[in-house]
Amino acid sequence: MSPTFHWFLPTNGDSRHVVGGGHGTAVTATGGDRPPSVGYLTQIARAAEDLGFTGVLTPTGAWCEDAWLTTAMITPLTERLKFLVAFRPGFVSPTLAAQMASTFQRHSGGRLLLNVVTGGESPEQRAYGDFLDKDARYARTDEFLRIVRALWDGRTVDLAGEHLRVEDARLARVPDPLPEIYFAGSSPAAGRVAARHADVYLTWGEPPAAVAEKIAWIRALAAREGRTLRFGIRLHVITRDTSEQAWAEARRLLDGFDPATVAAVQAGLARSESEGQRRMLALHGGRLPPAPGSGRGGETTAGLEIHPNLWAGIGLVRGGAGTALVGSHAEVAERITEYHRLGIDEFVFSGYPHLEEAYWFGENVLPRFAARAPTAPPAPVPPVPSLP
Repeated sequence: MSPTFHWFLPTNGDSRHVVGGGHGTAVTATGGDRPPSVGYLTQIARAAEDLGFTGVLTPTGAWCEDAWLTTAMITPLTERLKFLVAFRPGFVSPTLAAQMASTFQRHSGGRLLLNVVTGGESPEQRAYGDFLDKDARYARTDEFLRIVRALWDGRTVDLAGEHLRVEDARLARVPDPLPEIYFAGSSPAAGRVAARHADVYLTWGEPPAAVAEKIAWIRALAAREGRTLRFGIRLHVITRDTSEQAWAEARRLLDGFDPATVAAVQAGLARSESEGQRRMLALHGGRLPPAPGSGRGGETTAGLEIHPNLWAGIGLVRGGAGTALVGSHAEVAERITEYHRLGIDEFVFSGYPHLEEAYWFGENVLPRFAARAPTAPPAPVPPVPSLP
């Protein structure tokens, strides 16, 4: 299977510098350089569509614009682009969510994908009126997706669960096609929900060996449920004509990090309940390197290139996805192939600023894959998972 490529809609603002936010941290000042207006986001969406991306991911949370409303406004201004809409199941009833997805599919011509996000950090959840703890939120998500899946199948649903209850629930019209469900999470509770309900399991950009472990873990859990899943990865990207140019851009971004901002962001992220966020923090150590290192002719910094062409610098000022593929177009393509051989079929990329970086990637990396012959089947992964 050839890889599928998605881009990102920065509904928290965009800049020529890294825009922080997420997992309990506020959007950094650079988020105001290019406000997330419908006009600007439409520019990015149209560029992604013209360049050959399959879809665009929109985030969810108090730190960004609402994903449902934003994508609903942009969809009529595009033609074929799909929208990977992130939403939190605890904030809306499962019957209403199933109906919203069905309506979106009809009005968009079947261009909805759903990124189900069980929750943010507990303080943010409480601001929305949700006082469940993390494990209870995953249990609620499991009930939520059971109801939604049944409604999409055209069934009438009666369920009295621990967290959710519906009686005589049904849809007047089911979505066609059914939206695919994307799901992420590194905790045991997340793995169980993904195995039961997800079509695509997403991971943040960890080194290939760690990604292979996650794939083996989720495959084993899904096999127990009699299911198979596809796998995706979420990464930033800096691709240029030469490796030196790409690493110089990474260095430019790093030079723009204010040490006080890094310290404040890292202090907030250190309190995160997310296992995935803890894994991201472990990749960079939480501090700015003191001086340019010896890697790549001094254009990068010691300790932040954690695998060839995999740079952990973004995570110093941003919650969530904190790594980037950095290198020449050929090097970035090689790293994508490396992940694809592990079993990753879907790639969700972003870059600062998102409009310009979409062109760098779309014009120089995507054609390399479009012209390739079918790739070899994924390499075997360890049969016994070591996560979590």
